[in-house]
Amino acid sequence: MKTILYYFSGTGNSLAIAKSLCTAIGECDIIPVATATTNPGPIVPGVERVGIVNPVYFTGIPSLVAEFAGRLDLTGVRYLFAVETMGGSGGPSALHQLDTILKRSMGNRGLDAGFSVKMPGNYLLMYNPPEGQKRDGMLEDSDRYVQEIAGVVKGEKRMKIPSSLLLSLIHRVMYPRFLGSVHESDRKFSVDERCTSCGTCVEVCPVRNIRLEGGRPTWLHRCEQCLACIQLCPAEAIQAGGKTDGRERYRHPAISIAELKGQSGRPPAG
Repeated sequence: MKTILYYFSGTGNSLAIAKSLCTAIGECDIIPVATATTNPGPIVPGVERVGIVNPVYFTGIPSLVAEFAGRLDLTGVRYLFAVETMGGSGGPSALHQLDTILKRSMGNRGLDAGFSVKMPGNYLLMYNPPEGQKRDGMLEDSDRYVQEIAGVVKGEKRMKIPSSLLLSLIHRVMYPRFLGSVHESDRKFSVDERCTSCGTCVEVCPVRNIRLEGGRPTWLHRCEQCLACIQLCPAEAIQAGGKTDGRERYRHPAISIAELKGQSGRPPAG
């Protein structure tokens, strides 16, 4: 049976999970969430099995994924699941949020299964990503867990969406603050003299939030805070405040920058 996996990914963690899962499931297509939301109106998958793979931001789902979920038409979808990739512990609250949005949109039709996968944390504004054996061990564990997820999905097993009272309380405090400022968060981004005007930042931004002016990036204030522009700049010329310069950049080792380019499917910013 055909499966569609919708994904959102800044530095490759969620894309890597989506690719591995698609291979393990078989007969599967991968579609960027940003591409799916380019046109207005309902998003109709046209298949019976659908998955959503995205990172956890401040115990919730990315703003664009929330918009996508509210427009997803599940008519004809027999099995729906989600995979949250996380550097911390907010997977259950993100799954609950996604499930709630889907039920609100589709008359109580929510997720049939939900999973949280621990991945290397890469929120550069606050910390360095793990390196060496620690990073490699996390990636190996995630690869093994993907195989377990694939077995559940192929068997179309229903499972209770995990929940946590503590995470739910944290979500109520943290996530609204994140959501209220996320699109304007690029105002703290800057570019230094190392910029080579290569345009990588423009191409990797999932929401076409960057354009080059005079050969240097300008942000347009519809940011999703995926940090792809900062993490993937070949010259490490983009910063966010005074703490990111000198911090290690991160990209999932199995995902190339070329794979992350063109995720938006949108025309270049004017």
